[in-house]
Amino acid sequence: MTTIHEIAPDLFRLCIYVPDFDMQFNHFLVRDEEPLLFHAGFKGMFPVLRDAVAQLIDPTTLRHIAWSHFESDEVGALNHWLELAPQAQPVCTWAGKVVSVDDFAIRPARGMAADDVLTTGRYRYRFHRSPHLPHGWDAGVLFEETRKTLFCSDLFHHFGNVAPVTSSDLIDPARDAMRRMQQGPLADYMPYTSQTEGVLRSLAALKPETLAVMHGSSYVGQGDRMLTDLAGVIREGFEQA
Repeated sequence: MTTIHEIAPDLFRLCIYVPDFDMQFNHFLVRDEEPLLFHAGFKGMFPVLRDAVAQLIDPTTLRHIAWSHFESDEVGALNHWLELAPQAQPVCTWAGKVVSVDDFAIRPARGMAADDVLTTGRYRYRFHRSPHLPHGWDAGVLFEETRKTLFCSDLFHHFGNVAPVTSSDLIDPARDAMRRMQQGPLADYMPYTSQTEGVLRSLAALKPETLAVMHGSSYVGQGDRMLTDLAGVIREGFEQA
């Protein structure tokens, strides 16, 4: 079952909760002249996710399918969406396009470089490189400059079937999730590198007002403070691994 919530104007959070993992998988649909889906989802989730999108738009009119880094929960169903929506283009980092996506996808991707802008109509999404953050050489994020929404991917990952949106602090839930991950087979889930703090500071400088989080509640409030504090959480988790 997919739950749908509008977390900002024309931005819908499509959430599938998986009890076995105690984890939400969130996908974000932008309803605009050129609709955008951020996170294509797993192949197995495609039918229910497609039906959820159909409650908001005609899914065949999707124009952009974007994500942070090449991973099954972000791109697994990409080709299903491309088959369904003939005008849709994959959107990712240039590294992701060259290294993985153009070999995997049935259509070539638009590879984004630093400060490239994707326009959907009313909204402008500026690309920011974030290598190895949350993970993957090919990682990057999109920031919507009109409403100040940052698509965070796995940043601020936390567990539970939680509320769609919160204005409460995300740092403690993210810290708890990092500790939980380090105790299982997915230790080293999020690396801390010499670039981590600088990348997070650069994202904080955008002063996002909505953080669209893939696993857990999205956040509305002072996103810059959350991003600045997150560096310490990632460093702690990596040191404990």
